[in-house]
Amino acid sequence: MSEAILGISAYYHDSAAAILVDGKIVAAAHEERFTRKKHDASFPINAAKYVLDEAGVDFNDLTAVAFYDKPYIKFERLLETYHAFVPKGLTSFLSAIPVWIKEKLFMKRMLMEEFAKLGDKKVQVLFPEHHLSHAASAYFPSPFPEAAILTVDGVGEWATATIGHGKGNQITMLKELRFPHSIGLLYSAFTYYTGFKVNSGEYKLMGLAPYGNPAAEQTKEFKRKILEELVDLKEDGSILLNMDYFNYATGLRMAHDKKWEKLFGLPRREKEAELTQEHMNLALAIQQVTEDIVLKLARHAKELTNSKYLVLAGGVALNCVANGKLLSSEIFEDIWIQPAAGDAGGALGAAQAAWYIWKNNERDIVSGKDSMRGSYLGPEFTNKDIEKTIQRYGAEYTYFEDFNELAKKVAEILSEGNVVGWFQGRAEYGPRALGNRSILGDARNAEMQKKMNLKIKYREGFRPFAPSVLEEEIKTFFELDRPSPYMLLVRPVNETRRTAEPENYNDLALYDRLYHLRSDVPSITHIDYSARIQSVNKETNPRYWELINEFRKLTDYGLLVNTSFNVRGEPMVLTPDDGFRCFMRTEMDFLVLGNYLFDKKAQKSLQNDTNWQEEFELD
Repeated sequence: MSEAILGISAYYHDSAAAILVDGKIVAAAHEERFTRKKHDASFPINAAKYVLDEAGVDFNDLTAVAFYDKPYIKFERLLETYHAFVPKGLTSFLSAIPVWIKEKLFMKRMLMEEFAKLGDKKVQVLFPEHHLSHAASAYFPSPFPEAAILTVDGVGEWATATIGHGKGNQITMLKELRFPHSIGLLYSAFTYYTGFKVNSGEYKLMGLAPYGNPAAEQTKEFKRKILEELVDLKEDGSILLNMDYFNYATGLRMAHDKKWEKLFGLPRREKEAELTQEHMNLALAIQQVTEDIVLKLARHAKELTNSKYLVLAGGVALNCVANGKLLSSEIFEDIWIQPAAGDAGGALGAAQAAWYIWKNNERDIVSGKDSMRGSYLGPEFTNKDIEKTIQRYGAEYTYFEDFNELAKKVAEILSEGNVVGWFQGRAEYGPRALGNRSILGDARNAEMQKKMNLKIKYREGFRPFAPSVLEEEIKTFFELDRPSPYMLLVRPVNETRRTAEPENYNDLALYDRLYHLRSDVPSITHIDYSARIQSVNKETNPRYWELINEFRKLTDYGLLVNTSFNVRGEPMVLTPDDGFRCFMRTEMDFLVLGNYLFDKKAQKSLQNDTNWQEEFELD
């Protein structure tokens, strides 16, 4: 009889569920995609029901449920932190402790009440540590027989970063950095100070950093002040933070605004306020410091393990600029990053820790291939589901019996400068759209970045877009010698494709630099001539590969602009209904749901539709 283990992450942010059957990853999904609440922290009841159904497993037949951290140790950390910082933090204490005493301290009981909605049997519940869940999610699905493991995030129970070693079916934790000293929370403090939302806007801070002027004295001064006043960075990559400047340990904010203003000579940017060059230089300074920390941690991991390979997880592992620098440093022969590196991935890691470490099962590795199945692990929908959406909205469409004919038509539509919503197959697990819930455009089009940001995503114009490139065409466009399937590496665009910078490039205003034609694929070329690359493999995603290949035949360019199928503040679309409504609420030109093609011009407006800006809290 098959053995199945359900993994759960919940109650902080990005709740998710994942399931293994006989050690094979069968399904995984974020709760936010079902509830339409971005970063939903509630128990992932919908995601759990989905993965059980996808696996054909009854809850009562599970071998175990693995929860991604140890709640009692987290509560211990909370109490000890408040005690250490007395009398600071009374306000925070009074708001946090009653919730813990009433609910989270009795986490096991809360979980049992949720599990009762899934089945009536008392199933074995396991609680691996938070960073062990991250480490397991990084190592066990990787293509490596052994590897150094680096996990870096805000905070788990006590640990904020760990170095481990994976060998066979075991993980040995070698070192950890402890709260309140945290690389993730340091980066989040700068996210907060530059006016973005913590646990959401870190991507924006990373996207803003290239607009900083690396040659400017101000940037160098900001970096000097970070390293002299805020962070004591050790040679092994560990850090000590000057907690006089930070408020997250005991307060309701990330940082002490007045102290930061005095230090940097720059007031905290208000939400949605204008971005100045000072903010860009500050973003670049903290990005550079983060990269320095990650590289030192990696070197220390190499010293401790002597491994040829490195695997990464935790929220900081989503910093794809740092990942690109790590790859090019050649500290390790190869690196692999868990595509669901944040807390959602903890659900998968918890299940894998149970399967390999608790059950002592052997790893079955396919040489050169990870076991994530392209991270296409979410729900899939049928023609019948699409037809229900068509009927609900009275939508006009063209149906293609032959997918190849559809791919040719959509390639033509894209080459004419149109933006297409692309909805196919199983939804992605992790924060990146990888060609199944994507919005697509022509990378050659100089106006595409502006159009997609302002008229489709309704977000800041500076936000960069990623290319999806045929795996066979990577070297044609980028300085990268291997696949990058999960959009987690930033690498330079080939010099032969670049155009010369105007004089005083770094002194130009943000949007003057942004709209300078940097290469022959301007809509995916960042301001520093780099790109966040997703390579597309014919076996892993044949439909998406076919579309890009048809575009290549038509234009001689085997790549497209790819961004997640959602508007600002909304989780990525999950269902055909989500997709159609997002299509109609934006200035997207065409929509593809499976083999159905929709032209915006032929559609009636949605009746009694809510305003997406009221429905979704802006991130």
